[in-house]
Amino acid sequence: MTDLSHFDSNGPSNPKNNIFGLPFSEEDARLVILPVPWEVTVSYGAGTSRACEHVFRASMQVDLFDAETDDAWRQGLYMRQPDKKVLMKSDYLRKEAELYINFTSKDEVVEKNSFMCKSLKEINEGSANLNKWVYEQTKTLLDQGKLVGLLGGDHSTPLGYFKAIAEKHGDFGILQIDAHCDLRKSYEDFTYSHASVMYNALQEIPQLKRLVQIGVRDYSLDEWQFIQNSNYKVITYFDKDIKERGYEGQNWRHIADEIVSHLPDKVYISFDIDGLDPKLCPNTGTPVQGGFEAQQIFYIIRKIVQSGRQFIGFDLVEIGVGDTEWDANVGSRVLWKLSNLLMASNS
Repeated sequence: MTDLSHFDSNGPSNPKNNIFGLPFSEEDARLVILPVPWEVTVSYGAGTSRACEHVFRASMQVDLFDAETDDAWRQGLYMRQPDKKVLMKSDYLRKEAELYINFTSKDEVVEKNSFMCKSLKEINEGSANLNKWVYEQTKTLLDQGKLVGLLGGDHSTPLGYFKAIAEKHGDFGILQIDAHCDLRKSYEDFTYSHASVMYNALQEIPQLKRLVQIGVRDYSLDEWQFIQNSNYKVITYFDKDIKERGYEGQNWRHIADEIVSHLPDKVYISFDIDGLDPKLCPNTGTPVQGGFEAQQIFYIIRKIVQSGRQFIGFDLVEIGVGDTEWDANVGSRVLWKLSNLLMASNS
């Protein structure tokens, strides 16, 4: 176990230590953060593949005291270094994807262009290999008895982790905080698009019994119809409806309790940062007006734990990189709270 007797949690963070200035090794950590620097299929703003390093730097400004979780971080929190091979592959395939998206936007026929056919094949194969890599990394950690948080990268990145969680825990549900449904089938011809992650999860993971989405405010007709035909396997709380219920006098406690009631006994949190108000994440890849305050999300996670449900894992994705460290600052604080809540609920 890491000796904390000489660690000053009230002092400035030591950048030679790990994330948040904590002195834990991976071996001693209860929770391991897996960074996944990948953004091949992003369809608007880019930069999230390098969010992990920015979040790491910003984390040094986060005060460690957390009365709400009784300083759960003392159980041990560690973040791995981003894998440079994954990042390099993301950079290469991202350029291929940009060319492909530009080509298809002009109504060109892909089948008549051998280069574009090759690019599409490489992108889909690369994304499938990334899913396999994430699965193997997270499965190994779970098999070691670790709690795991995934730090993206775009929202396609946690699919392999969903599969590892399913093998570890059996039946479970996902609470998705997001401005988008991510229920598109093979968006822009990319099978494992960031806009398709929940569609793919529902198709490929039989243990996923319920998907509850909150904050959605930008979606397609096909996604709307998918939800309507899901026989309540997908329950979506649209941002507009949540706000209108508030205007009519319903408080967040009432709405949060209702949301939690739809979740099964084991709950995974998939947190796309664009589910928040864009003032908190202006450089996220696909910002949309509306959204939550961070405290609203922390409140609902506490409600999940208080209900007796088990919080089993999380991902935090789509943090942007801008001219300032604001996005990383907010992202690091969201990561800190998610990590402490996960450890506190699994102590």
